[in-house]
Amino acid sequence: MLFYLSRFSEQFGLLNVFKYQTFRMGGALLVAFFLTLWIGPKVIMWLKKKEGEGQPIRDCGPATHLSKKGTPTMGGLMILIAGTLSALLWADWASPYLWILLAVFWGFGIVGGVDDYLKLTHHNSDGGVAGKTRLLIEFTLAFIACLGMIKLAGADMKTTLTIPFFKNFLIDLGYFYIPFAMFVMVGAANSVNLTDGLDGLVSFPVIMCVLVFMVIAYVCSRADFANYLQIVSIPLAKEIPILCGAIIGATLGFLWYNAHPAQVFMGDTGSLALGGFLGALSVATKHEIVLAIAGAIFVVEALSVMIQVGSFKLRGKRVFLMAPIHHHFEKLGWSETTVVTRFWIISIVLALMALATLKLR
Repeated sequence: MLFYLSRFSEQFGLLNVFKYQTFRMGGALLVAFFLTLWIGPKVIMWLKKKEGEGQPIRDCGPATHLSKKGTPTMGGLMILIAGTLSALLWADWASPYLWILLAVFWGFGIVGGVDDYLKLTHHNSDGGVAGKTRLLIEFTLAFIACLGMIKLAGADMKTTLTIPFFKNFLIDLGYFYIPFAMFVMVGAANSVNLTDGLDGLVSFPVIMCVLVFMVIAYVCSRADFANYLQIVSIPLAKEIPILCGAIIGATLGFLWYNAHPAQVFMGDTGSLALGGFLGALSVATKHEIVLAIAGAIFVVEALSVMIQVGSFKLRGKRVFLMAPIHHHFEKLGWSETTVVTRFWIISIVLALMALATLKLR
């Protein structure tokens, strides 16, 4: 909305700053952060009144988690509301990518919200939306979003997969690109969801991943930068960095209340929304493989669950003391804050590695 003030820059020169992506990225981040801080206590109080006992805590989990009983969940609403309002305030509404990514953000968030609500009403962490039903809805949302983003992509990039670290190495997947992109989005959503198990654990790695794609989207939207770095040019992606800034700011604000000991949990409302958003970002910028680098923590978390379940079904034995893998480290005696801090450090290293793919080609 503020972007349109730049149209009056000839009369008021100062308004020219609203044209610049970097200014609006910073503005979106700050507004979303402070907006989340402002609405946070109000949302937490409202959730406490509505939820009563708060998020159900699994009895089979680490004993230290029993003290979390009564903590409200669905705090992801704070991220959804603040991130969206800030993005709409600073972005150009004419951007089709803005609306597609917001639709994915809210679509996955609503699925997570319904799942959280059912768990609360059934007083059971396993009482949410049936797994097959949830996946069907998620794949449907991903399919619609993929069709929209393919339509927006350049004629020579609609179904191509870019390979990091190589110059002009593109693989045209043809019709297989759609199921691939759908898998990326749904896989990212559920991987982030599995990672959300400790106070503050998932927020910071998500912030680092979104930061990576904010940089990628920025250079992809600038033909001069894209040509210099020899990466795909996406002129229509100019508003994606502004949306990324808003999501980063909102997630930072949420982390203020989610840091140990958490006042509120993100819930599936936030984790599915953020994960789906990350997957959609990677598809929009044609850097799907880079997401696996920047978000390797999410990949490992998901793999640990698959390995644990597969091993138990095939051999009747567990590989990890508990899955997802962050609980394994807790069972080994690591404190919750130690696990979270070390995962944060790893996420910084992974983000740097992902950004290195822009130059090392």
